Amino acid sequence: MKRATIADIARLAGVSKSQVSYAVNGRPGVAEPTRQRILAIAEEAGFRANSSARALAGGPSRVVGLALRRPAQTLAVEPFFMELVGGLEAELSAHGFTLLLQMVADERAETALYQQWAGDRRVDGVLICDTRVDDGRPALVTGLALPAVVIGPPVPGGSPPSVWSDDARPMTEAVAYLAALGHRRIARIAGLRELAHTAVRTAAFERICAERGLTETMLRWTDYTAASGADATRELLATARRPTALIYDNDIMAVAGLAVAQELGLAVPMDLSVIAWDDSPICALVHPTLTALAHDIGAYGAQAARRLLGLLAGQPITTGPAEPAHLVPRGSTAPPPAG
Repeated sequence: MKRATIADIARLAGVSKSQVSYAVNGRPGVAEPTRQRILAIAEEAGFRANSSARALAGGPSRVVGLALRRPAQTLAVEPFFMELVGGLEAELSAHGFTLLLQMVADERAETALYQQWAGDRRVDGVLICDTRVDDGRPALVTGLALPAVVIGPPVPGGSPPSVWSDDARPMTEAVAYLAALGHRRIARIAGLRELAHTAVRTAAFERICAERGLTETMLRWTDYTAASGADATRELLATARRPTALIYDNDIMAVAGLAVAQELGLAVPMDLSVIAWDDSPICALVHPTLTALAHDIGAYGAQAARRLLGLLAGQPITTGPAEPAHLVPRGSTAPPPAG
């Protein structure tokens, strides 16, 4: 079926093409009764204004940009991002917006992408993910006049606004739970050192361990992949006084670590306890089932989308927390072995 054009709508409504353009792009220059009549005809004809055309005409593109500085395969294997993107798209599409997701190789490519989006008016606003310690992107998008919401810890000064999950609380809960079971040698397999939320988790891990008098703690950095998680696990389990409990920064690494432990002849949880951050369905499918720090990632994404939509609508938006993760005990945690 031939797609309806502006000329088709103008002919059906008995108005000029410029009036149709004004009406469908939400611009002044057409009387309100005429606008509503044009919109009704456009809806009946299945007409949708092209986002690029809207931008060229000075109207909103109804597109939100998200740049991810991660390997492209991340989305295929990382449940967190699949659920986050799902929550973002569900909320945005419900309000007639589209999510434009683009993978970038490095900081330079990401900077160029924001500059391109701002110059071409390709997007109405952006979501900033994976914030770094001393991240320059909030200041960059502010300078480019790109409305933005940060998905991560609050930005100094509060602009752009953030939607963030307090990662210190669940980390404290996880260590306290393991300590209550009797564990004294706890290791953390962390993600990327430069990420802001990693720094929050690390500070909380060190603080609660010090408070509980846990002096034999260990920390290893990874890139969140299964391979790096497996390597870190092998290294830790090869030490003379190996840890009796491991806390992983994501579920993919925890599953990989579980396989390494079994490969080395260690029984989980009798010889080694395991906790995974992010409670995806995979945590309940492996054996033993993984104790996890669970939170509704889809709702987290939807909250970030709502905040950006409010910002685009001219509403006063401030930084605010999302529901933090909470511990879900399962079959991968138990008291440590004697001795």
